[in-house]
Formats: sequence, C-alpha cells, structure tokens
Amino acid sequence: MNQPGNGVVSASTLYVVPTPIGNLGDMTPRALTVLKNVDLIAAEDTRHTGLLLQHFAISTRLFALHDHNEQQKAHQLLIKLQHGQSIALVCDAGTPLINDPGYHLVRRCREAGLCVAPLAGPCAAIVALSAAGIASNRFCYEGFLPAKTKSRKDRLHTLTEEPRTLIFYEAPHRVLESLQDMATVLGAQRYVVLARELTKTWESIYGAPVAELLAWVQIDEMRRRGEIVLIVEGYKSPATDALPAPVLRTLALLQKDLPLRKAAALAAEIHGVKKNALYRYALDRQNAVSSTEK
Repeated sequence: MNQPGNGVVSASTLYVVPTPIGNLGDMTPRALTVLKNVDLIAAEDTRHTGLLLQHFAISTRLFALHDHNEQQKAHQLLIKLQHGQSIALVCDAGTPLINDPGYHLVRRCREAGLCVAPLAGPCAAIVALSAAGIASNRFCYEGFLPAKTKSRKDRLHTLTEEPRTLIFYEAPHRVLESLQDMATVLGAQRYVVLARELTKTWESIYGAPVAELLAWVQIDEMRRRGEIVLIVEGYKSPATDALPAPVLRTLALLQKDLPLRKAAALAAEIHGVKKNALYRYALDRQNAVSSTEK
C-alpha cells in the first residue's frame, strides 16, 4: 500500500482535502500542494471549486461527485485509483463527508485497500464550537434537523436528555422554526449559540437561552442569513435539592407498593416533573442505601 508522501502526492491515493468555509486565507499550504499535484479533483460542485482553483492558479482537472451521483461515480474513481492515479476529494466548503458527499467513495477505497490520506483543515461545526463558550470536551454532531415540523420535534425529543453539547447546521429559511421547536421541546431556558457566516465579513456569534435567541433573530432578518451553525448546551440533571419536597414525599409513598421505575413515573405525572430525573434520584438513593447496608 502506498503511504502519503511529505509534501508530494503518492500514486493510488485518495486525499480528503478541506477547503475554506469563507476566508481564503485559511487554505493550508499542504492543501494547495495536493490540489496542484494530484491527477484529478473530485468536487461536489465543479463550478464552485473551479473559482477556488482559479484564485490559486491551479489547473488540475475536475470530476463532478455529488449526492446524486456518488454511488454510481465512485466506481469510476476507484478504477482510476487502482490504475495509479492520485485524486483529491473536496466539497464546496469545509471538510468533505461532514454533511457533504464522499462517504461512499472513501468506504469503497478502504474496502479495496487503497490509501486514504486526510488533510487537516476548516470545519464549520468545530469552528463554531471553539467560539461558543459551551462545554467542548464531549459533543455530538447532528447535522441538519429534519425539514418537517413533526419529524424535527421527534428528533429533538430523542435528544432532550443528551448531556453532551449538540451541534446542528441549519438553513436560513428554517432557523426560526428550528429555534421555536427547540424552545418547545428542550425548554425555553436551554442555552443555544447561533454562529453564522463564520470567517466571512458578516460573521456573528450570539448566545442566549433559546427563547431569547429566537426573539433576537426575529428582530433583524440579517441575523438569519448565510451559513448557520447552532451549538446547543447539553442537558443538565437537576440537583437533588431542586426536586420539590412534595414530589419526594409522593415518591416515597408510592415506592412502598410499586416498583421504583413505576413509582417514579407516577409521581412525575402527578407533579408535572421529568420522570427520568425523578427516577435517577430514586435510583441514586436506593444505591446509597444498598452501599450503606453492605
């Protein structure tokens, strides 16, 4: 198997090449070297990438590879790689495969034993996270939320108690609806950062409880234009002392005659609190008692 060279491209190698998300100054020297020296560039949009290449005076041939043709065209590129050609994979902006085409090609290459060489570079999700001021030690990338309201709310419901920071991409024409659904499903006080037009002239990064953020976006149409990333603070379990005393008394009474999970669910329904939070409290108390008895 060929190994990627140091500054010079290698035969039968697929290079995954990130490109700037806005500021062309973010193009790395290695990315330029690869794009200039590979035999072919597989691009999500050849017209868009053509402008980028023109700016850097790169004349490498382009090959269209996008969501609608990737599974069919991946085989053609695989054959070229197997015959010794080197290929760079790029998307319109940022790192390929991150909500962009390329997965099928990379998978086919790895299955065929071909070298896939990833380059470091821009990614809007990570750029936004780095400036959000929200916990970044554990996070999960969720891409775009569904376009339809019910499906979007259903997805958000599955993430209601996700403790990791959540990262979403969103389109300008849907951002208001998505923020409204977040306020409804996750709660009006869930902290969200909206980052738009990152690294570009009109870059803005603004965070607030989601209900306040929604109002802020509604004031000015400009605040929902461009490429948008939403960074959502993860779920935080309520402290034990945050559960009202009447709730805990009801739970204690129900536990005398019901299994723990059922008692927690019923107490939560009676008092209108989150059943999972109440169940975790009861489970922690039960475990604490068991440890003491041992």
